[in-house]
Amino acid sequence: MRVSSSIVIVFAAAHLLWAQAVGSIRGKVTLKNTGAPLHHASVLVVELRRSVQTEEDGSFVVNNVPAGTYRLAAHMHGLSDVTKTVEVRAGETAQVEFALSIAPVHQEITVTASGEEQLAVDAFQTVTTLERYEIVQKQAAPSLGELLEYEPGIAKRSFGPGTGRPVIRGFDGDRVLVLQDGMRTGTLSSQSGDHGEPVDANSIERVEVVRGPANLLYGNNAIGGLVNILSLHQQMDSRPHEGVTGQLSAQGGTANGQGGGAGRFDFGRGNWLFWGGGGGLRTGDYRTPIGVVENSHSNIKHASAGFGKYGERFSLSGNYGLQDGRYGVPFVPHQHEEEKGHEEVPVDLAWRRHYARLHSNWRPENLFERIQLTANYSDWRHRELAGDEIGTRFFNKQLTWQGMFQQKRAGFLSGTFGGWGLYRNYSVAGEEALTPPVKHHALAGFALEELNLERVRLQFGGRLENNRYRPSGLPNRSFTGFSGAAAMHLRLWTHGALVTNYTNSYRAPALEELYNRGPHPGNLTFEIGNADLLRERGQGLEVSLRHQSSRLRAEAHTFYYRFRDFVFLAPTGKIEEGLAEAVYLQAPTRYMGAEARLDTQLHPNIWANLRFDVVDAQLRETRLPLPRIPPARGRVGLDYRRNGVSVRPELVLANAQRQLFTNETPTAGYALVNLTGSYTFVRQHAMHVFNVYLFNAGDRLYRNHLSFIKDFAPEIGRGVRFSYTVHFY
Repeated sequence: MRVSSSIVIVFAAAHLLWAQAVGSIRGKVTLKNTGAPLHHASVLVVELRRSVQTEEDGSFVVNNVPAGTYRLAAHMHGLSDVTKTVEVRAGETAQVEFALSIAPVHQEITVTASGEEQLAVDAFQTVTTLERYEIVQKQAAPSLGELLEYEPGIAKRSFGPGTGRPVIRGFDGDRVLVLQDGMRTGTLSSQSGDHGEPVDANSIERVEVVRGPANLLYGNNAIGGLVNILSLHQQMDSRPHEGVTGQLSAQGGTANGQGGGAGRFDFGRGNWLFWGGGGGLRTGDYRTPIGVVENSHSNIKHASAGFGKYGERFSLSGNYGLQDGRYGVPFVPHQHEEEKGHEEVPVDLAWRRHYARLHSNWRPENLFERIQLTANYSDWRHRELAGDEIGTRFFNKQLTWQGMFQQKRAGFLSGTFGGWGLYRNYSVAGEEALTPPVKHHALAGFALEELNLERVRLQFGGRLENNRYRPSGLPNRSFTGFSGAAAMHLRLWTHGALVTNYTNSYRAPALEELYNRGPHPGNLTFEIGNADLLRERGQGLEVSLRHQSSRLRAEAHTFYYRFRDFVFLAPTGKIEEGLAEAVYLQAPTRYMGAEARLDTQLHPNIWANLRFDVVDAQLRETRLPLPRIPPARGRVGLDYRRNGVSVRPELVLANAQRQLFTNETPTAGYALVNLTGSYTFVRQHAMHVFNVYLFNAGDRLYRNHLSFIKDFAPEIGRGVRFSYTVHFY
């Protein structure tokens, strides 16, 4: 009895001490010009990586904050980000207020780099974020590659406008991982140049690009980096709101006859939240300075709906979506068509994707800060259509799951660990079926730990992953390997930091590298896979220097990757069925390059924006350059803003690319002039954005070196895009 009483007394005393050791933060967020309260603004406690949203009157409160000094970042799309420092004392409430205004430079926030919300400038990896306000100005993009093109370190691979996919630091295909809300999309864009990663910008809250070798939370194959498309209710959102919020948009343009629109809404009541939306975007054949590129049209339609119930400790949400579209594949003449006298028949690719998702978020009171469990199912299929005739058909059904356990901070140490699994059923039917049916199973465990020593932060982690391929009629293959990483974030001055990353990476060969065999017009080759390929090992080193303040944002990154047993597609010199024969081989390889970004205030109303990136990649033994490596590129722009009006002239520069792989053709350099004008006005419950974009103002003839059909199809000529968007909250 005495022992039991002692235990009760000890726990009661510990609870009392905890209550005395914490305080709270209260405040308000308003619109600077009018003083009107802003609700649904986000306030992030940077050191704790905890965020809250403001209420109807603009107020917010953060409870159970351990005594100490913290940075708070107030954030809302399209408005300035304001960071303030507060001191929280035990048993007391700290007060802080924010006034936000329209501004050209924002503090980017990421959830992808570490699995929880934090400022991108504090992340260990290099992060680029496009938020809703910036995406609005690019709403004509029918693919992910179009949306991200010309961001530092990111280029666009394509086989026409509907097929654009990001290439990060020269890495393409399986080495670039595309996610939706932290889970793999289940498309086939990594396998072929004519397979796209379709996206409708109206359905996106934010796009985050995390560059660097092997992102341990998401996959061993993300050597170049990953792109995470965050929808309106991604996995980090565990807060309901009262009433209705949403967005309506419409856009149109010339040079490709584009037009579209979309709408979405959220309705919250009590602990429940419901959402839904849909829309579409179409483009016709696009015009170049030397004529129209035939059969380059595209269209996409989408709809989604979901619900969530959010409690103090536990939340559960579900979502279902449907995407449907069709795009043309511009005609490329092949030798065998001329020999056999075949008529030119336009080829379209019609695709459809269903996806469903369940996500739970639990905040227990004991060992863990948060436990997240997610299951995602995707059913992708597409058909290649030659007129009325159905050609090759692709089917990809994929189920993925993930559990992430975020530890409670213990002194200087915090971190995340968990498990991940995948089941994939892939098959191809038709005359040009490249691979047998394949079942793909994968299982992984990962951990990412951080040691915070105030001025210096250290991160270390690893991922053990197994991939098993079960092809029909061929021997099974299994690959198990470990990727590890270590990083240091050193604060050099108040707004600046030096960041270094080292990674030892492991990648299992991709399905197409192992089993493709036959004509593959999407890559303009007759591909011969190699079922005996070994795993791919590499080492990567990145050094970054960052500065971010109210008048200056600057970043510079250098990287060097060194691989052994690197998998690449090598031409044999033979011609098969009118296509260049190529076989998947392995050899030592290295990638090196740099990226830089500078935004600086020249005048209270004028900002200068500079961007630059360069990459060099080659086989180490022969020094032969690898194929489709982007040339050195730069952007120079100005941003004039006054009372919601913004005028942004821009010069885009690309060097000639003469470092060529076998049978690759050179690409001339070019300079493009673009001009964007927008008007934004904000009220307490709505933000309106009118945008006009004049692109390629000089009607310059230019070609994208990463396009499979650059010799036949130049890029788009002069045109204008118009859009109007209203966000209501």
